[in-house]
Amino acid sequence: MLGGTAHAQKVAFEEYDLDNGMHVILHNDPSAPVVITSVMYHVGAKDENPERTGFAHFFEHLLFEGTQNIKRGEWFKIVTGNGGTNNANTTDDRTYYFEVFPSNNLELGLWMESERLMHPVINQIGVDTQNEVVKEEKRLRVDNQPYGQLIAEVKKNMFVKHPYRWATIGSMEHLDAATLEEFQAFNKKFYTPNNAVLVVAGQIDIAQTKAWIQKYFGPIPRGEEVKRQKFEEAPITQEIRATYEDPNIQKPMVVASYRTPSMKSRDARVLDMISTYLSDGNSSKLYKKIVDDKKMALQIGAFNYSQEDYGMYILYGMPQGDTTLAQLVKEMDEEIVKLQNELISENDYKKLQNKIENNYVNNNSSVEGVAENLASYYMLYGDVNLINTEIEMYRSITREEIRDIAKKYLNPNQRLILDYVPAKDKADAK
Repeated sequence: MLGGTAHAQKVAFEEYDLDNGMHVILHNDPSAPVVITSVMYHVGAKDENPERTGFAHFFEHLLFEGTQNIKRGEWFKIVTGNGGTNNANTTDDRTYYFEVFPSNNLELGLWMESERLMHPVINQIGVDTQNEVVKEEKRLRVDNQPYGQLIAEVKKNMFVKHPYRWATIGSMEHLDAATLEEFQAFNKKFYTPNNAVLVVAGQIDIAQTKAWIQKYFGPIPRGEEVKRQKFEEAPITQEIRATYEDPNIQKPMVVASYRTPSMKSRDARVLDMISTYLSDGNSSKLYKKIVDDKKMALQIGAFNYSQEDYGMYILYGMPQGDTTLAQLVKEMDEEIVKLQNELISENDYKKLQNKIENNYVNNNSSVEGVAENLASYYMLYGDVNLINTEIEMYRSITREEIRDIAKKYLNPNQRLILDYVPAKDKADAK
């Protein structure tokens, strides 16, 4: 392979199904004296009722409240008391829960995750408690955070029909209006073994692990199959213009966002490479030109926001001095036009391949990272072995493809331009 790259080790795993439809993936890594027990559920913000947004993320909090056998408030005490840590996170596509324990506590981790699935206690006191927690999180992370509404505003303007149009954290009014029965119904619909994948990774004895999984997860009854609605978005054919005023900022930012295909597609992976080329680090094209050489921006960047149904390719810049938002967009566009009309140099291509290779190795360098990747590749991509083969796809992307994909998706008539500016009354409000 290319000189100077870190080499990816193959990730060995075994996968099978329980009778109740739960998918299981085991990864033995004897070098780590820890074990991760994790469950990913195929439910995210996109599965919510438009009048009840925020449910998926709310459950990420609610399901730590307790179970029939784990008293309220005891979950974290059990984990820390046994030398472990735990966490959970939600996206528009899935919800992920995990514990990291010393490897002699595998059985405990499996029991706890089976309890969450089999015996959750969903009552009014838990709902009320977590409602306050989520409100506080929204205040801290979104409402009072500079640029905290950025992704939400981009999504709102780029999606008309698809549930990606609302923020993952959802609406507090929706959560306030929801009844206990609605939360219980959401749990019954989505928190089923056949809508989940269990990943156990770390220092494990495979035979013993399988026996414990059968003991704790085997008896859980299968749920009804989740029927998912398909939402097709019409292509964007003329530039969308929008402005958002944020009371928490003093410097404006401009965002150019293009709707892109599902992260499962080859095109999405080419866009990943384009984003790395344009804006990953201080040696990238946009940074060197606009921040270093021309001193027109304090910050510039791009990232490929990949998701199960659609993605967004987002460029952003914060002007410096007298530079206007429109001038920044013009500068970014020049680099994109170059990409669309010329092949990147052999040398840049080599550097890009090295960077992609290193990112790939880093992603799988911890047993926690491997566990989450195994779950995602199964649930969102439908192929666990992509953990080993996806790098080959990136290696096979040519300079010509990079040019052609830039031409296909990154055109002015296919995008949103969002002026993200300080609120006008900010000066008076101080």
